[in-house]
Amino acid sequence: MRKSVATQGLSTPLKGEIITPPDKSMSHRSLIIGSLTKGKIKISNFLTGADCLATLEILKELGCEIEFLDKNTVILNAKNAYTAPKKELYCGNSGTTIRLMAGLLCAQNFKSTLSGDISLSKRPMKRIIAPLSLMGAKLKSNEGKAPLVIEQGELNGIEYKSPIASAQVKSAILLAGLQTPNGKTTVLEPSLSRNHTERMLQFFGSDIETFTKDGLFGVTIGQSSLIPKDLNVVGDISSAAFIMVATSIVKNSDVILKNIGLNPTRTGLIDVMKRMKANINILNCDLVSNEEVGDIRIQYSPDMEGCKISGNDIPRLIDELPIIVLLATQAKGTTTIKDAGDLKNKESDRIASVTRELRKFGAKIEPTDDGFIIEGKNSGNGLFNKEAEVECYHDHRIAMMGYIAALINQKPCKINDFEWVETSFPNFLNIFENLKK
Repeated sequence: MRKSVATQGLSTPLKGEIITPPDKSMSHRSLIIGSLTKGKIKISNFLTGADCLATLEILKELGCEIEFLDKNTVILNAKNAYTAPKKELYCGNSGTTIRLMAGLLCAQNFKSTLSGDISLSKRPMKRIIAPLSLMGAKLKSNEGKAPLVIEQGELNGIEYKSPIASAQVKSAILLAGLQTPNGKTTVLEPSLSRNHTERMLQFFGSDIETFTKDGLFGVTIGQSSLIPKDLNVVGDISSAAFIMVATSIVKNSDVILKNIGLNPTRTGLIDVMKRMKANINILNCDLVSNEEVGDIRIQYSPDMEGCKISGNDIPRLIDELPIIVLLATQAKGTTTIKDAGDLKNKESDRIASVTRELRKFGAKIEPTDDGFIIEGKNSGNGLFNKEAEVECYHDHRIAMMGYIAALINQKPCKINDFEWVETSFPNFLNIFENLKK
């Protein structure tokens, strides 16, 4: 059912302490890697968004026993081996599910098919098909897109130099390499993409090593047995990003976000906000299940300045770029974003969709082939003052970006198809209603 949300600018600040949703990347991996332990584990603070539930249902179809102790606590019993699925394995809208499951399934002794919704079926899969095929996997696709048909192949370890920094590509190869009896597998990247897979594999005791070589970031894995352990998922900084930006641009706001993952491969947003002179502080740091975690305090930041975002910044904030573009409209001066061409391959073409939707509010944004040029509030941006009807293109981050833009819009706004937010941030509206009180 299509869901639209109507809203407009706030007359009161955002205030309070909140806990954001569990990390989506870690929730996927906790199930997939946890199933490879072939034991019984408890996963606490699991995200019950649609994307992660797609992964959960696929693992159940493969013979894993999974039950909820409560809304966010999962007991996973992987038994001894996966069983052949009796139907197509539906990944919904989740690129993480289809790419990581391809790495897991190409080492199995049965045939399987991974499919997805209309949006996922348009996303590129050659980036995983190529390296997995080099390992000996047998995959068929629809001209490089889903559905993926995977048959049993004899896998061999390889050294693969990835042309892009992609956690999903790297993870698919590592999951295959973990199950490869013939040699070790190495992945080299031009920049360090998010490393939740490596950290979780280390947490469960795999034979894995990370290193740098000739300016590249590498990881090597060998076939190994994993040790069952209970795991706690930290809060998702990609979800927190929307609250962080909203707080920094809504007048007199002051919010503390609790239990946020602070993995250095994910904190590009924090670094950029500090570079822009936002009022942001990190509190109460700790280590949970091999991941850094802490609290973040954000306050209204009227004196932010534009900056340049490119190069090694991009893999550390690729999912946050839609909301960063909105943030840049509220800073002084010009912000340029480069080297982000992979935004075209997300749930929507985010270069096009971000530009199109924020322009409806009056934002001054020029799209480029690999990013954006954003003129800040001294050039006519600032508080938006246009009636706007936002389309989200089956993309949860565009829907949430539109909602935050509406908070500083002085005219009514409508965001269509808001149900897509459920893929990553099921209680999004409730959190904002609580912060408005």
